[in-house]
Amino acid sequence: MGLELVIFIASILFGIFLYWRESNGNGVYRFLNKIVNSKELQMSPDNPKGFVYKQAFIPRLIFIVTSVLLVGLILQFLTPVEVFTNYFVLSGFASFATGTLIGTYLANFVLKSTKVIEQQSDTLEDKFDSVVEKGKDLIEDFKNRDNKVIQEAKEEIKTDPDPNQKSARERLKDKGLM
Repeated sequence: MGLELVIFIASILFGIFLYWRESNGNGVYRFLNKIVNSKELQMSPDNPKGFVYKQAFIPRLIFIVTSVLLVGLILQFLTPVEVFTNYFVLSGFASFATGTLIGTYLANFVLKSTKVIEQQSDTLEDKFDSVVEKGKDLIEDFKNRDNKVIQEAKEEIKTDPDPNQKSARERLKDKGLM
């Protein structure tokens, strides 16, 4: 289980590397596209699609599993390692394929998020500045509002009560409640 976990983590890193490498250039995919397709069906020169870059799930899965199976066949026939008859080696290859697929999607997430952050960095800075200014204005409003309330209370306290007005005790006596 420990070796399988190491293989899985290494394959995630390999998937990230594979996706990143293909995002920078897709020469092998273009070459294979030129060999397989006729002139009308070939991809346009500005199309960035690759084996795993900007591919749907099924073509990406097929490419990764096929690549892992080809490596397994090469190891099976050229080395003394028996890939397809040993459970542990087969399990390692399955972990490698799964980890590579997960790594490509993880790299896709990271690359897309960095592009969004780069595009939004100016607007985020402006938004942050406007939020800071609004916060400062809000604090000033609170300070001014508190000062106004304090001033009103002071004015109410300073004004003398009307000398003709009866006290609360006298008003209660007049009503007969006391």
